[in-house]
Amino acid sequence: MRRITAWRRRPWAGYAVVLAALAAIGVIYAGFSPQTGRAEAESTAQAAQDLKNGQQLFNKNCASCHGLNAEGTKDAKGKPIAPSLLGVGAASVDFQVSTGRMPAMSPGAQFPRKTPIPAFNTEIKTDYEEPAKRKAAEQQKAQAEKNLADLRAYISSLGGGPGVPPASATDPSKGDVALGGKLFRTNCAQCHNFTGQGGALTGGKYAPPLSKSDVTPTQMYEAMLTGPQAMPVFNDTTLTPQDKQAIISYLVQTREQPNPGGNGLGRIGPVSEGLVGWLVGLGLLVMAAMWITAKKPKKLKKS
Repeated sequence: MRRITAWRRRPWAGYAVVLAALAAIGVIYAGFSPQTGRAEAESTAQAAQDLKNGQQLFNKNCASCHGLNAEGTKDAKGKPIAPSLLGVGAASVDFQVSTGRMPAMSPGAQFPRKTPIPAFNTEIKTDYEEPAKRKAAEQQKAQAEKNLADLRAYISSLGGGPGVPPASATDPSKGDVALGGKLFRTNCAQCHNFTGQGGALTGGKYAPPLSKSDVTPTQMYEAMLTGPQAMPVFNDTTLTPQDKQAIISYLVQTREQPNPGGNGLGRIGPVSEGLVGWLVGLGLLVMAAMWITAKKPKKLKKS
C-alpha cells in the first residue's frame, strides 16, 4: 500500500493513468469497430438487394402501364393511361397491391378488389395438415410478404410519400368507437353508407363495402391516407391519426355486431327495413286473402 501511495505522488503518475485509460479505450474500440462496420455493410448490401428485387418486380408487373421510371404513361392523344407513382408512398402501393387492385387486368372506370397475384398474395391458406404442403405454403407466403415489402421500398425510394401505418395506429381496440361513428357519418357515409355497406357513384364508379372481414384495419387506414380512385385524401390535418383509428374501431365493431332480428337486409337503416317489412308483409296478406276468396265452395248434392 505504501509503495502504491508513493507511486501516485510522483509527478508523471497522472499522465501514466491517462495513457493507460486511452490505451484501454483504443483496445475496446478496435475489438468492437470491425463487427459494427461489418454489420452496417451487410445491412447496406441487403437493402440494396431488396431494392433490386423491388425494381425487378416493378418492371415485371407494373412498368408496362406506369412506365420504366414510374412516371406514368399516356396514349397517342395524350390521355393518361396510368398515373405517375412518384411520391405516392409505400401506403398507396401496399393498399393497391394487397387488395389485388394492382396489377390491373384492364383499364376501367374503377378497379375492383380481387385476389392478389401469387407473387404478392399474403393471404394464402397455410393451415394444411400435411407438413410438406404446409411448409410450402408458409414459404410462399413469406416470399409474397417480402416481395410486397421490396416493392414498397422501391417505390418509396423514387419519391417518398406516406408510409405504411404501424400496427399500434390501426388497432381497433384502442380507438373511440363513438367518435369514430360520428366522424364516419360526417365524412364517409355519403358514399359508403352509414354502416359501411358501400354504394353506387357516378360514371360507373362505386364505393366498395367495408363490412367484409377481408378489409383489414391497415387497408382502411391506407385508404384514408392515400385516397384511392374516387375517394378523397384524408391527410393528418383533415383526420388526425386518432380520428382514423376511431373510424376503424367503429367499422370493425359495426361489422362484428349480430343481427338479432334475423336477416339484416343490408343493414341500410330502420326506415328501409320497415318499408320492406310492410311491403312483404302486406303483400303476403293480400295474396293470402285473394287465394282464400278465389276458392269457391262446392255445391251440395241433392239428397
